[in-house]
Amino acid sequence: MANGIFVGLSTIDLVYNVDEFPEANTKIVAHSQDLFAGGPATNAAIAFRHLGGNPTLVTAVGRHALAGAIKEELQRHSISLIDLKPSFDQPPSISSIYVNSAGERNVVSANATRIAAPPAQIDESVLAQASIVLVDGHSMQACQAWARAARARAIPVVLDGGSWKDGTRELLASIDAVICSADFRPPGCFNEDDALRYLLDCGVACIAITCGANPVRFVSGAISGIVPVPQVERVDTMGAGDIFHGAYCYYAASGHGFEWALREAAKVASDSCRFHGTRQWMQRSTFRQTVRGNSASPAR
Repeated sequence: MANGIFVGLSTIDLVYNVDEFPEANTKIVAHSQDLFAGGPATNAAIAFRHLGGNPTLVTAVGRHALAGAIKEELQRHSISLIDLKPSFDQPPSISSIYVNSAGERNVVSANATRIAAPPAQIDESVLAQASIVLVDGHSMQACQAWARAARARAIPVVLDGGSWKDGTRELLASIDAVICSADFRPPGCFNEDDALRYLLDCGVACIAITCGANPVRFVSGAISGIVPVPQVERVDTMGAGDIFHGAYCYYAASGHGFEWALREAAKVASDSCRFHGTRQWMQRSTFRQTVRGNSASPAR
């Protein structure tokens, strides 16, 4: 079984389905309200588990009553938890998410900025079993520590590059593959080409840039190209990027090469957009399988 470690953010996601996004100083009534555990690393870990992997989530959860909702969902999906701040007694990060009838979303969140996690302690017994490590840049000290430790063991490390954060430059020294959004902008970069050059200059071996339903642009050593994204009838795009990262990690950790893993991850993420929320796709999608790995090196 592929073993993955996912380091970063966990949140409480309150999701409202609405006809249209609210305007200033107005009140609207949602068609539905759902509550999920969320955050890039958390959603990726859950997708990784659904596809057949064995994930460990490294994140700050704490002991507030609301943190119980995160822990309960992780237990339901059989995801091991390493809590970066088990004594934290304030509410976890809460995201309010509005999804309109076109499947578009608006998100308001405090992310991890309000939770100061102590320096991360690496669980060497967990790391020794890992096939791949993903870091999302939230709880940056923990991301850096786990990435450095994984690099020292020659375990592939993947960065979910949603946005540039303080400490990302130092983190890149331990990264093998970056999967970033089209909005990812390192200092002094103004477009995708600038970002690609920056990451290559930092020594990143494999880079992919996602852009919603548009093709995924990638560079892997001397090979570059695009990976098509299957077009579906979009219901909800929430969490699709996180699901992409979790699926990529699963296929890469199962022994497949960079381009192949990207291609399969694009299929899974695109399929998830046919359903509401970040969990419904797992109940109704056909994407649940154990990959027969080939001899390709994962994300190196």
